[in-house]
Amino acid sequence: MKKISITIAALFTLALAACDKPTVVNVPAENAPAETVIVPVPVPGPAGEKGDTGASGDQGDAGKSGTAGATGEQGATGEQGAQGETGGDTTIIIPPKE
Repeated sequence: MKKISITIAALFTLALAACDKPTVVNVPAENAPAETVIVPVPVPGPAGEKGDTGASGDQGDAGKSGTAGATGEQGATGEQGAQGETGGDTTIIIPPKE
């Protein structure tokens, strides 16, 4: 197990050493060569105050009411049924719903 850890550490070191790290050199303006053009870089200033809320938009016109529908006709009256027979002496008990 120790040999594996040492091998991994060595490979990790080699991998980091193989990375290309270019060096950035800042040349001051007074020491810059004649052909160098110095371009000023804009830097954002402090944030300003928040603006006022805009005015509300106009409300749209209300829609027109629709035309009322026609009233339907009354249906025909049905015929009266025949009178039922009188019951016998049977009693029917209906239990209430639960």
